[in-house]
Amino acid sequence: MFARSRRNLANLFALSMGSILIVFAAIGYYLRVEDELQKFDVFLFGQSKKIAENAQRLLYLQQLQMGEVDISALTNALPMSSELSYIRWYNVNQQLILFYSNNKAVSRTLTSAPGYQTLQINSNDQQGKSNTEWIRELTIKVAHNNTLIGYLQIAAPLTTVRSTVDRARFFLALGVPVTLGVIGITGWFLGGLAMQPTRRAYEQLQRFTADASHELRAPVAAVLSNAQVALIPPFDESELRFRLENIVDVAKSMSNLIANLLLLSRHEGNLDASGLKNINLVELVANISNNYQEQATSQNLIFTSQLPEEAITIKAEPDLLKQAIVNLLSNAFKYTPANGSVKLRVLVQSRQAVIQVEDSGIGIPEQDLPNIFERFYRVDTVRSRQTGGFGLGLAIAQQIVQAHQGKITVNSLVGQGSIFQIELPLM
Repeated sequence: MFARSRRNLANLFALSMGSILIVFAAIGYYLRVEDELQKFDVFLFGQSKKIAENAQRLLYLQQLQMGEVDISALTNALPMSSELSYIRWYNVNQQLILFYSNNKAVSRTLTSAPGYQTLQINSNDQQGKSNTEWIRELTIKVAHNNTLIGYLQIAAPLTTVRSTVDRARFFLALGVPVTLGVIGITGWFLGGLAMQPTRRAYEQLQRFTADASHELRAPVAAVLSNAQVALIPPFDESELRFRLENIVDVAKSMSNLIANLLLLSRHEGNLDASGLKNINLVELVANISNNYQEQATSQNLIFTSQLPEEAITIKAEPDLLKQAIVNLLSNAFKYTPANGSVKLRVLVQSRQAVIQVEDSGIGIPEQDLPNIFERFYRVDTVRSRQTGGFGLGLAIAQQIVQAHQGKITVNSLVGQGSIFQIELPLM
């Protein structure tokens, strides 16, 4: 499924970026052709202006109108350039009177309107082979004292323009496919990066579904079996009470799971500042510490709290912050063996209120540390099932702390214990 999604993302990326690339390449190629052609037209116009100015100085209006032309003078006026294919002079009646050209097939009557046009000329070389040449032709009107005296037509081969355009086309023909290939590879790579959070979420969901189904199947079966046994006559009051107590305990466990899931879904992002209260952090942690003294005794653990005498005031939602601290303490108590120690501290560091939960428990492997705050993540699946956890406690603690614009960190060594630290901004 993920390979197909990644492939689809890569294809969409390549299609969109490739389409943009092809459009820009086509526009760039068109602009390059237009630019080269414009440069060539400027050159052609400059040549025609020079020739026309010479012709105006040597020809007399009256001779032209009467058809009388001084051929020798006109010959001097139309100097043939090696850069030109031909030069043609037409009188006011658009009849050819003089031309320089290697092509003998010349129209005696002017058929082209003034302006530029691109022509294809077929000719035969000395060996009789047919050659095709593209030329650019310019026809202009020549006037003397605002009176038309004739038409000048010149043309030049587009060899340099076509050579430049061919190079550009070769570059595009080579560069565009290569770039499309790079875009495709980049799309595949980016698709993989984009799919990583989804893949992790999917894997976590699969793990949670498996764990939840495993954990909830037994409680539901227990509720059902206890209820069925309690309904079998004759009814024993003590047995009925025992069955009902079992049902209550199981229902509390499932209710706790549902409450944790709702807590995660409801408290995304920062909390509204208007809903926060000024609380004494020392007093809040002291109350939590007192509640855990009895549990520490029953588990044969040494539980100590180190609290400052002066009050530490912060803005917080007390119930949520209490939940975060309780989750850290619950984990410490779960994974610390008998005769171990759990310490709870409150202090101030760098204008931050700091809460530390330190234990001498089993610790967390280094490779698992970056993931322990993810939802449904379990360091040890078997161990977590034995303790009844769903992998939500640390995720909830982190979300609560971040909602208070704080941060939570952990340092741990396998076999030596862990230190969880919450940092919250002071007022």
